[in-house]
Amino acid sequence: MEVDIKKKQENNIDNLIEKVIYVNRVSKVVKGGRRFGTAALVVVGNGKGKAGFGNGKAKEYPESIKKATDKAKKNMKYFPLKKNRTFFYDVQGKHGAGNVLLRSAPPGTGIIAGGPIRSVFEVLGVQDVVAKSLGTTNPHNMVRATFNALEQLDDIKKIAERRGKKVTDLYFKKKANEKQKNKQ
Repeated sequence: MEVDIKKKQENNIDNLIEKVIYVNRVSKVVKGGRRFGTAALVVVGNGKGKAGFGNGKAKEYPESIKKATDKAKKNMKYFPLKKNRTFFYDVQGKHGAGNVLLRSAPPGTGIIAGGPIRSVFEVLGVQDVVAKSLGTTNPHNMVRATFNALEQLDDIKKIAERRGKKVTDLYFKKKANEKQKNKQ
């Protein structure tokens, strides 16, 4: 029984998409020379609306990437997507000096986003989106601002419930308004 569970867990891990966004090498000057260290920023997702990010530090690149990947897997969250391809509405996220604007787009648009934001959408499974990063080019702040914006997204069912309406009422405009305008 335990073997089957482990196999399933390994299959789940294989389904995840990992993207290394940024790797930085830093040095510290000490008495005997320089000590080098590395820092990595990684995004992990399943391509179906679940993603997370993490950063790791170590002496060597592979070690820091592994640490970052493990943190990203722990921090994975689900984000609601419209038809598994775009967002329900536009959102804006902020972290530090990073300001990110995410806009939903019609089918066929593709991912119009720069640098680290594009990687986040690729692992998340978003196919059509327009994004603009304002204020910073620092990958850490851009990724955190993107996830801040994604956390603001709500499922259409929750929005309809909060407003006391049906989901179909939110999707389609009522023709009663058009009839009233025609009468006037």
